[in-house]
Amino acid sequence: MNEIFNFFFGQYFEYETLDIVLEIVAVIFGFLSVWYSKQNKIWVFPTGMISTSIFVYLLLKWGLLGDMMINGYYFIMSVYGWYIWTRKVDATHVTPISKTTKKEHLQSIAIFIGTIIFVYFIYNTFDKWTSWVAYVDAVTTAIFFVGMWLMAKRKIENWIYWIIGDIISVPLYFYKGFTFTSLQYLGFTFIAIFGYLAWKKHLNNSPTT
Repeated sequence: MNEIFNFFFGQYFEYETLDIVLEIVAVIFGFLSVWYSKQNKIWVFPTGMISTSIFVYLLLKWGLLGDMMINGYYFIMSVYGWYIWTRKVDATHVTPISKTTKKEHLQSIAIFIGTIIFVYFIYNTFDKWTSWVAYVDAVTTAIFFVGMWLMAKRKIENWIYWIIGDIISVPLYFYKGFTFTSLQYLGFTFIAIFGYLAWKKHLNNSPTT
């Protein structure tokens, strides 16, 4: 039993208690954020901002620049998404769930490529190309950047990017030594699947959107 515990959580013996508590709090609010997103509730943004702000602090402290940039971007896009989700498109309706247009697909590709280039220069500047993990980080950062942008615009395809990125992140964060965060992404994967199905059902019931 102790061997199993050490395998999953042994790395935390070297962490400060405050950092462990903060990671757990960030994970809890991260779960709340994704759950509210699945429910199509505006609370996705304030809960997400709490989670991401904590992760920015922790990841900066742990020297994980790619992950820190993802969470910093999440925070900024949460402010933007909060505005978009509450913006009225007419006298009685706010921005609805919708499908990504051809133009937005092209913009998504541009964001993905632009993010890869951005991460490349950042990692070069700080000499972070030290292992295969850095290359995976670059890809997941680009995936999540697109996913967050589409979620802020209330596009159903955001869930596809989240599912792909979450699946990659589960073993990645475990390898990095952050078991709680790895478990968070495992939970995110299932919520994202159900989120996609819930939003798809909503779209099917609202063909005019």
